[in-house]
Amino acid sequence: MNYEQFERMVNEREMNVARSFPALMKKVYTWMTLALVITGLTSWLIANSPALMASLVGSPLVFVLMIAEIGLVVWLSARIHKMSLTTATLLFIAYSVLNGITLSFIFLAYTAESITSTFFITAGTFGAMSLFGIKTGKDLSGMGRFLMMALIGLIIATVVNIFVGSTMLQMIVSYVGVLVFVGLTAYDTQRIRNMFLEADEYDPDVQKYAVLGALTLYLDFINLFLYLLRIFGNRE
Repeated sequence: MNYEQFERMVNEREMNVARSFPALMKKVYTWMTLALVITGLTSWLIANSPALMASLVGSPLVFVLMIAEIGLVVWLSARIHKMSLTTATLLFIAYSVLNGITLSFIFLAYTAESITSTFFITAGTFGAMSLFGIKTGKDLSGMGRFLMMALIGLIIATVVNIFVGSTMLQMIVSYVGVLVFVGLTAYDTQRIRNMFLEADEYDPDVQKYAVLGALTLYLDFINLFLYLLRIFGNRE
């Protein structure tokens, strides 16, 4: 292979990357947005159905749905490489529906106006941090490890407060939660970016990991929204 052939191969590779990366990131954000729409519509429809809400309030079905959500995320994350793209996508949609059912209770706790305003605050914050994750040249992997440890502490504090019932602890957890998921949004976006920078848009495995990336950012968005709602939401 002479130098001209090598240079041509390098240029072709760079052109393929330049085409594939934006297309893959677009798919991540498209699937994430679709999941948010499904979750929002599901929550709103259930909240506006007295019969459905009555069947959920005080029912053990809510805890079953929450366990199903956790199991679905773990299964999808661990087994996605063995699934077809269709199966992975359908499971992602199923998760967004389940999450919509469990989130319908926020319409009982908060005013519709505060839910709407908090959603737009979340969208703006998420968009800014996700853009930072894509554009920054700084390696965020160290921050990601710290944030994962903070997330574990956050979960423990949340469980403890279920039994303690401290308003002060709940507020502290809410502010820390916002900081954690603001940081995770940037970190996860950069991690997804790095994974796709030299990926082939038409590789079926890469398409499945785009779904997984959408799920990751969807979870960051939802958790950021819930913690901001605890801070800015007006109670019914």
